[in-house]
Amino acid sequence: MIVEGTVLRGPDFEPIEGRVVVEDGEITAVEEASVDSSRIVLPAFVNAHTHIGDSIAKEAGGGLSLAELVAPPDGLKHQLLREASREEKVEAMHRSIRFMQETGTASFVEFREGGVEGVYALREAVEGLDVEPVILGRETVEAMEAAEGFGASGARDGEFSRERNATAREGKLFGIHAGERDPTDINPALDLDPDFLVHMVHPEPLHLDRLEDSAIPVVVCPRSNLVTGVGVPPIAELADRTTVALGTDNVMLNSPSMFREMEFAAKLADVSAREVLRMATRNGARIAGLDCGVIEEGRPGKLLVLDGDSDNLAGAQDVVRAVVRRAGTGDVEDVIL
Repeated sequence: MIVEGTVLRGPDFEPIEGRVVVEDGEITAVEEASVDSSRIVLPAFVNAHTHIGDSIAKEAGGGLSLAELVAPPDGLKHQLLREASREEKVEAMHRSIRFMQETGTASFVEFREGGVEGVYALREAVEGLDVEPVILGRETVEAMEAAEGFGASGARDGEFSRERNATAREGKLFGIHAGERDPTDINPALDLDPDFLVHMVHPEPLHLDRLEDSAIPVVVCPRSNLVTGVGVPPIAELADRTTVALGTDNVMLNSPSMFREMEFAAKLADVSAREVLRMATRNGARIAGLDCGVIEEGRPGKLLVLDGDSDNLAGAQDVVRAVVRRAGTGDVEDVIL
């Protein structure tokens, strides 16, 4: 397969005119050449934090606090999940994952409720689609063993040393929410030596120092934080200290659109468009232990192709800024996964 156009090549997304050659799912060549194409070719997205089970309850709970919406075990989302049938949950998740695939997401990191059964339900939901889930089971060690790791709700909700130790023994991924409502649960989360933290809306100088010293990545979800009224993360400060990736969080609150998350983050934070695009691709892949997110030889051929001559993108003077701050689902011409 050969894809031609303006290619955002390498870790710095250098725009070159040329082509990407993909053979057996791997990029075998990235060539500069004069081509007759207005396409824009970039790495497919990695959505670094999702709660796809919430697909059964889109826009439910208007006006409720964060705790009332999502706190286990009796937040609104948990009530709705208990009330829904397995078939309803699988179908709703399948449709959200299909939306992600159609809008350029190659992989997503899912904090999966429902124990072992929740892990199996998500595996069923992704059948027939080309998106790769990185599933972090919740609630039990058995769920972690059935998944790619463990996703902890937060240190205020419990003591997760047992789950952390079991996950480490399995050599799997351990992530935990921290600093979403206030800073009080950040140090206990860091004490667990997680593979990554989620949210970090309220870090204090000590927490930023610990992040940098430990090289622990952070996944930020600024649209979600704004909707739940907890504030917004200091994205630029976090990016100065550690690897930062983007996630869309609960489908209950936001569409799993990385276009929307990128635009919001880019216009909210004092960071470059290239850094935001890195958060939506390469950085999420690194956190998830994946090799995608960069267009270069030897990498998986997971690509997003945009119509650079769409009414929305035609005339763009800075291709990377246009992709991050302007592009949307209507500009997608092809997704190669």
